[in-house]
Amino acid sequence: MAKYYRTPHLVYDCKYHVIFCPKYRRKILVNGLEELVKSLFLKIAEQKDFQIIEMEVMPDHVHLLISCNPRFGIMNCVRALKRYSAAPMREFDPSLEHRLPSIWTRSAFIATVGSVSLETVKAYIESQKE
Repeated sequence: MAKYYRTPHLVYDCKYHVIFCPKYRRKILVNGLEELVKSLFLKIAEQKDFQIIEMEVMPDHVHLLISCNPRFGIMNCVRALKRYSAAPMREFDPSLEHRLPSIWTRSAFIATVGSVSLETVKAYIESQKE
């Protein structure tokens, strides 16, 4: 049974599989940066009131399963994650300032979860580290 989220004037269940990469698909999400990204993303999601159901940070890309209010929109979620994670990432690893003009690419892959089961997408994201 789907979990429905409620606001005063809206009941929704919108889940998205999201993938995005560092600029030039560089393998920068290593040596502790992947754990920082995970904690930053969870904090940003809490502040912006959307849910990260599943997350896997690979050296050169990030997989997310996100549930968000359709009024806020999935692109606003992705923009917030990219925007508010960049400065702390540069603080953590100052060499990024010289290696990349911007941390994240402008693009992202976004697909609604519906044509496959939620469990299938979760299993796929969890298996990415293997």
